[in-house]
Amino acid sequence: MSRPRRIVAHIITGLNDGGAEAALFRLCTADHEARHLVVSLMGPGKYGPLLEQAGVPVLSLDMPQGKIRLAALWRLRKFLVDTRPDAVQTWMYHADFLGGIVARTAGIRNLYWGIHNTTLTRGESTSTTILISRLCAILSRFVPRAIICCAKKSAEVHADLGYRASIMHVVNNGYDLSQFRPDGRAGQAVRSELGLDGEALIGFVARFDSQKDHRNLFRALRLLKSRGQTASCLLVSTGMDNSNDALAAMVDEFGLSGQLRLLGRRDDVPAIMNALDVHILASLAEAFPNVLAEAMACGTPCVSTDVGDAAIILGDTGWIVPPGDIEAMAHAIGRALAELGSSTWQRRQHNARRRIESRFSIKQMVEGYRAVWFGEARETHL
Repeated sequence: MSRPRRIVAHIITGLNDGGAEAALFRLCTADHEARHLVVSLMGPGKYGPLLEQAGVPVLSLDMPQGKIRLAALWRLRKFLVDTRPDAVQTWMYHADFLGGIVARTAGIRNLYWGIHNTTLTRGESTSTTILISRLCAILSRFVPRAIICCAKKSAEVHADLGYRASIMHVVNNGYDLSQFRPDGRAGQAVRSELGLDGEALIGFVARFDSQKDHRNLFRALRLLKSRGQTASCLLVSTGMDNSNDALAAMVDEFGLSGQLRLLGRRDDVPAIMNALDVHILASLAEAFPNVLAEAMACGTPCVSTDVGDAAIILGDTGWIVPPGDIEAMAHAIGRALAELGSSTWQRRQHNARRRIESRFSIKQMVEGYRAVWFGEARETHL
């Protein structure tokens, strides 16, 4: 007789477009040994319907951003009491704080926090988020059984902030390598759609957010252009379209309107990654940037700022530059473009894919989480 599947309840701040939300979706849909339930403190967002379509029940508490409603927290407590999950995994600061406290009042001890951030700076993070992270540092001593960090850098930074280092485990994000894989036909279809056949093509898949530092990328592209080196550039994700007046003004400011293609949010990110010659990450802060691994899984080398675990993801397959360094970014992009079509470039493409296969598969991610939840954690403590 087969053993009943364990129940894992996930509590997340929201389910909009983001790296932690995407990782939660992949984990729930790839782990077939447990029954996963998801609670969003806010609304269903992008991933709520996708989870439901995949057979993962979603409860939305519909709390407005920045507001706490006691009735919603009571619903969460009742949900946990009724379902009696074998493990509760929270995702991000607000869910760690609120979900952690509510889960403990519901009598749940098999409780795990999730950290998916590295830096907390005033002006980039809200004062409320910074305050909650500080409270979580105190509560980490007696609320969670363990803390799962998606990046080594995240664990180090939060240990320095006062989080209990002895219960931290690093479980890197993992990727569906059947979805993100080299696919020349899909990439060519995107190029043909955009009229970019045969052109050198770079891109940045990231929402419009000051932390992504599109301005620095634009400065680097303008510098390259002044040196006679250009490439078409695709900008993809939420807010990266012509309806964004702030983005349009920035494009005009740097004189790049003929070079940039603003595609907005797309559902064919693997095809986009295959269309690119080089993927660029210009961010000022990240934890474990998913887009680098997704691009590399498609055989697309990357240029990235040295944020979070970016250097660990890339290894020696791409280029790492300091955040905000325009000259270094321009130089790295120029070097990458100069290599296109060479035997060195072909090896770089092959090695990029192999690195994700060997270190960051979805199978490894699922095994890592299950080891922390239900067994002797295989991940090394900080």
